Amino acid sequence: MNLKQMANAARMLSVEMIERAKSGHPGVALGMADVMTVLWTKFIHFDIQNPTWENRDRFVFSNGHGSSLLYSVFYLLGFPKMTLEQLKKFRQLGSITPGHPELNTTPGVDFSAGPLGQGVASSVGMALAAKIQKKTHKVYCSVGDGCLMEGVAQEAIALAGLWKLNNLIVLWDDNKITIDGSTNISSGTNMKMRFEADGWRVFECDGHDFDAIEKALNEAQNSDQPVLIDCKTIIGFGAPTKAGTPSCHGAPLGAEEIAGLRQRLNWPYPAFEVPEDILSDWRQAGRRTNSIEAKKTPLKINFSLKKLMSKWVVEKPEMATRKAGQQILESILRQCPEVLGGSADLGGSNLTKTALSKEIMPPTYEGNYLNYGIREHAMAAITNGLAAYGGFVPYASTFFVFSDYLRPSVRLAALMKLREVFIFTHDSVAVGEDGPTHQPIEHLASFRAMPGVHVFRPADGIEVAESYQLAFSKIKGPSIIALSRQNLPTVRSEIKENLTAKGGYVLREAKGKRRITLIATGSEVSLALQIADKIPNCAVVSMPCLELFSTQSLDYQKKVLGIAPRIVIEMAASFGWEKWIDEKGLVIGIDSFGASAPGDKLAQYFGFTGTNIVKKILAEQKKK
Repeated sequence: MNLKQMANAARMLSVEMIERAKSGHPGVALGMADVMTVLWTKFIHFDIQNPTWENRDRFVFSNGHGSSLLYSVFYLLGFPKMTLEQLKKFRQLGSITPGHPELNTTPGVDFSAGPLGQGVASSVGMALAAKIQKKTHKVYCSVGDGCLMEGVAQEAIALAGLWKLNNLIVLWDDNKITIDGSTNISSGTNMKMRFEADGWRVFECDGHDFDAIEKALNEAQNSDQPVLIDCKTIIGFGAPTKAGTPSCHGAPLGAEEIAGLRQRLNWPYPAFEVPEDILSDWRQAGRRTNSIEAKKTPLKINFSLKKLMSKWVVEKPEMATRKAGQQILESILRQCPEVLGGSADLGGSNLTKTALSKEIMPPTYEGNYLNYGIREHAMAAITNGLAAYGGFVPYASTFFVFSDYLRPSVRLAALMKLREVFIFTHDSVAVGEDGPTHQPIEHLASFRAMPGVHVFRPADGIEVAESYQLAFSKIKGPSIIALSRQNLPTVRSEIKENLTAKGGYVLREAKGKRRITLIATGSEVSLALQIADKIPNCAVVSMPCLELFSTQSLDYQKKVLGIAPRIVIEMAASFGWEKWIDEKGLVIGIDSFGASAPGDKLAQYFGFTGTNIVKKILAEQKKK
């Protein structure tokens, strides 16, 4: 095989794609082509006819702005759907060659990568998943300087070393250039020492020397630690005036520069043309490995919570929904070995650590619980990796207010439609004395605004159980379950069907013609019931999941909401509720930060008492 010309084929296809699209990042494509050629023709195990083969090696392009290189490699290897026509549609609507690699869009892509650091962090989750499932294949990940600067990457790298994930090999495109200039203007970190301090093996190679690249990859195969290969590269390799500079990072090279590149690479062929002998070598490499078993049966999670729910309906306990969640999760773990997860050092507060939780650690990797430490961002990204790998429905947990640390990972989970569950506790100002830094206000509204995310705020143990049933076994995509710290009464008296699946339902109908419809979520549902006792002909609607309610028929929505004035009661930002009320309606929320005081005192301070809300409703009705 003529590796040099094979790499040049990938280079030229990449820059031609970018030039045609008038958009893209040629720098990494030119700089990493040699590394990718060795990796994909000699090391990665895959099947072009069965891209989701269970025992394939996984590859994550963390510096995903270099996607043109990946698509070029896929075409050259012979992935059936990656045609020249698709390369010519790079970054265009409806193509399988989007600007950054996307799971479920491009056959062969294992993870949606683009936000720097996310890919390498999630590759840690993939490598961990392989260990838990006793698989012997590798997880490869390409990263750039920017990926390693991001905090999420460093959080995850520390865990990979702790977990001794020697099936993880990270290839660092070490070109010492970012958009603003040389990396030395913003970083003085010795990455070799940093990785070694976290328990990694580090190898170095000239990223343009095929023998050196192959030697480093061979050395990495039998490491007893995760491996970083420091590939010394030149960004924009071969570009006459732009190589080694930031100018070739994120813009087409231009016709004149490409002409010079052709001369330097000794590549006289027209755009999108690859000589038959070079293409033949690539296609032969594409046939060197293949799957030996059928596709894996889709994951199905089956469990029953009827026994627990029936007990609560009879006993009507008063307990925090986080406590209900713990009992439910324990029941799920007893029935479903495919469920696993952990907490960001808050297992004793989130109550996501149960009597059945067993810590996952080397060398056996047996168990179902992960101690992430104080690393919310990495926790969520690793959860994405576990879910993307397959075979699990993972969960992750922290205080709701700290979801700010992991929001980018939740967004990627939604983009990829990964079924995973985020259990966020301490869901309102009722957290109490910890004060406004620990009291979520805008978080419900902000996650409800995120496409593809289901946000549950259950009112009691029954709704918690229904929410878990949906999140773990039904919903395609990530779910958020927001649970209370404080005790709440049981408000449901029957479990004939999963009412939470409707998103909202009439919990208590008015005795006569409706005068008011009270809509509440979570801890405010029991408050709404108290208020309904004081206002004649008042109906109470529990609305645990607005996303599910939005999918119901208009007839059902109208039946639940009625035509009487609608009053929303939620101890959070009022933003977003406007859709569900009219000019006669009212949202009683909190549109300021909280304060430090006992939870019951804060409820009084912010007006969340039956007496205050009754007065407010009656006064508002007089105005209208």
